[in-house]
Amino acid sequence: MAYITNDDIDSLDFLYRINLINSCSGYKSANLLGTKSNEGVENVAVFSSVTHIGSNPPMLGFFCRPTTVIRDTYNNIKSTGFYTINHIHDGILEDAHHTSAAYDTDISEFDKTQLISEYKKEFHAPFVKSAPIQLAMEFVEEYHIKANGTLLVIGKIVGLHVNDELIEDDGFINLSKGNVAAINGLDGYAVSKSNTRFEYQRPK
Repeated sequence: MAYITNDDIDSLDFLYRINLINSCSGYKSANLLGTKSNEGVENVAVFSSVTHIGSNPPMLGFFCRPTTVIRDTYNNIKSTGFYTINHIHDGILEDAHHTSAAYDTDISEFDKTQLISEYKKEFHAPFVKSAPIQLAMEFVEEYHIKANGTLLVIGKIVGLHVNDELIEDDGFINLSKGNVAAINGLDGYAVSKSNTRFEYQRPK
């Protein structure tokens, strides 16, 4: 088994280092965040950092890289207060990954891919049409991570659209039935074909 010290990490080639550290934490959620500017320009971008914050009220968070350069997703959320989270599935992997490309603010990634935007329930931000799970989000608060300049952005789920066949009797959303992807590192995608569930555990 390889052993890599912190000093070793510091001395690694840049690309090798970011691939190593981004993949060592394990599989991460694969989501497209949809926003729209006050000027009406749609934006969609891939994120692998969406995480559960709490169920009551229902809140999710995601990490945003330092805003030393323009971050359209973050800027649109702060100016409008709304965004969507859309699960990536196996039919849109290549287009979803392409949204990580750095386009100018006035260019929509929907126009540069086969991804299609759609609007539901008069919600301000666009959803990704083919996503089997779509969440309407409202900005709540943010936290600055001083150690590396990133931001933890927290939002409240104000609407949840889920394909009927994915919801099991106890409320569990079976992602494997929707061919939902996970991200390994920066550019690796995996699609689960099954779920193994266990009953609530009590001490033996």
